[in-house]
Amino acid sequence: MDFDKLLEQITNVGGQDAWIYQIFIVVFVVLIANFILMRILSKVQKTFEKTRNTWDDALLGALRRPLRLLVWIVGISFAAEIAKGVSDAIIFSAVAPIRDVGVIATITWFIIRFIKAAEKNIIKSSREAGNEIDKTTADAISRLLRISVLITATLVAMQTLGYSISGVLAFGGIGGIAIGFAAKDLLSNFFGGLMIFLDRPFSVGDWVRSPDRNIEGTVETIGWRLTRIRTFDKRPLYIPNSVFANIALENPSRMTNRRIKETIGIRYDDADKLATIIADVKEMLLNHPDIDTNQTLMVNFNAYAPSSLDFFIYTFTKTTVWTDFHDIKQDVLLKINAIIASHNAEIAFPTSTIHMAEPLNCQVNE
Repeated sequence: MDFDKLLEQITNVGGQDAWIYQIFIVVFVVLIANFILMRILSKVQKTFEKTRNTWDDALLGALRRPLRLLVWIVGISFAAEIAKGVSDAIIFSAVAPIRDVGVIATITWFIIRFIKAAEKNIIKSSREAGNEIDKTTADAISRLLRISVLITATLVAMQTLGYSISGVLAFGGIGGIAIGFAAKDLLSNFFGGLMIFLDRPFSVGDWVRSPDRNIEGTVETIGWRLTRIRTFDKRPLYIPNSVFANIALENPSRMTNRRIKETIGIRYDDADKLATIIADVKEMLLNHPDIDTNQTLMVNFNAYAPSSLDFFIYTFTKTTVWTDFHDIKQDVLLKINAIIASHNAEIAFPTSTIHMAEPLNCQVNE
């Protein structure tokens, strides 16, 4: 039995005021159906929670609220059709289109909720597997899918309401040219954001800085128009995405090592001990557990400075964590100081010595 025949049979039941009772029955049935449906979904959810597969949980979580709304849309439209049979009000002529658009909107809502849940599940499962995917890429794909679903749903709804999609697309093409000229900055920021998502020069959580602009901080969010960076003094910095297409950007978060580069000077009086000190410092660095010996490691006499004999160290730590790096650097410098002291030498500091060509003859007048 189809919907129209069922509606006709229900409308013919009772007397003149029977339609009021019929509407009441329809609303009551919708309430009961929602109650039963939620009980069934709750039991199904408990069953799904016992399985290792997280996709069924995501599907059920995305389905619950849209399904309840769909039951109400069908029930209310059914009741409106009953009222339409006894009333000539113009508003009832819009029941069918509104019902169709409501069904399309409900399905769209379910798909968007499922895309969001799928994004969270993919990130969570990749993290648990030890192969975490880039959150920025996952977010970009999720946004593109949601936008595609919304555009498709809008076109289907317009077609349902009687509008010609081909005419809408043609108008959109002409209007798009005008909008493009009027909002070129907005579009440049949009495509700049798209390039960030595709090229991935940085991700959320990365520390970035630009030698061209006064930009340095941690990336908090990457939007389609703006990127928010939190500076190290905790101020938010909002940067249009089009800016990143015209500046050089450094991403220190992706460095493989951190560098220690220091120059140390000893006194000229300790010149005979310099070679031994350099050899011991190099040996210390080669045996240091936090120094990456696979990278460049140099300890060499560098220059005759005005007040010292300078040698430099050039090496890399295994860690890239800023706080750990400074602990390692401190340990290295203290050990260099201990090596110099163990050879009865001293670290030089700026001094001046005056040499007289002839001794001064000082006469004291009594």
